[in-house]
Amino acid sequence: MIENEVFLKAYLQDRQKIVEEALEHYLPGEDNIPADIYKAVRYSVFNGGKRIRPILCLAAAEAVGGDLGPAIPVACSLELIHAYSLIHDDLPAMDNDDFRRGKPTCHKVFGEDIAILAGDALLTEAFVLLSGMEKVRLSAERRLAVIQEIAQAAGICGMVGGQALDVLSGKFTPDENTLREIHRRKTGALIVAAIKSGAIISNAGKDKIQALAEYGINVGLAFQIADDILNVEGDRELMGKETGSDAARGKLTYPSLMGLDAAKEKLAKYIDAAEVSLSDFDERARPLILIARYIMERKS
Repeated sequence: MIENEVFLKAYLQDRQKIVEEALEHYLPGEDNIPADIYKAVRYSVFNGGKRIRPILCLAAAEAVGGDLGPAIPVACSLELIHAYSLIHDDLPAMDNDDFRRGKPTCHKVFGEDIAILAGDALLTEAFVLLSGMEKVRLSAERRLAVIQEIAQAAGICGMVGGQALDVLSGKFTPDENTLREIHRRKTGALIVAAIKSGAIISNAGKDKIQALAEYGINVGLAFQIADDILNVEGDRELMGKETGSDAARGKLTYPSLMGLDAAKEKLAKYIDAAEVSLSDFDERARPLILIARYIMERKS
């Protein structure tokens, strides 16, 4: 148990450093014009994120025997899309959050207009980065497959559609199927895309990609359930934002629908299913298994 914790901590720190350095390389500096938009973009990207999505992309590449190099720009593009989604998610018209990771949200620092544009810029720059992957000597077929996977996950059938369902959830009869669909698209889609992209870029076979997709589906659902639980009983200082906001807004969540105990049981079920999906993988999938457990046990 302790050995796993030490291994995972070192692994996450190392992969986070790789991602941070690459993001620093890919993102333009604040000395560009107009400075405010560049500052807002960098503020939102370099604000203490755990880089879970890009790390999952890298871990999936490793799990199928791939090299990290070709996966790094893909991993970074996923983090840019995630950062964009958080900027828009925090806006007054959406979740109306004042803090993110212990810091004022983008619109609180730069205003709603620049925050919206910063989100737009990050989404677009992600695809600038993805479309430039010819520099890492990938076949056009694999590049296009990765771009399509991520575009679909970010779009109306994925994250945007899930966000819309979340916004409109008050108009639906609250049930588990609706809630699962919100989570699958709003949070899970980009996580699945991260994992599948790491495998695709590493030229994995269909069986491996399908198994990793199953892992991603379960981990994605678990991730959002864990977030919902933390919003109820998490430590505000550790989380860097207010707790209890979901209940205050009357949001449809697993704790609100079925209670905390049942939500925790559901979370554990998805994590177990994620681990089972990797049963045919070797030791190279160890980081993915430990990340799944980390998602269940995390405190922020």
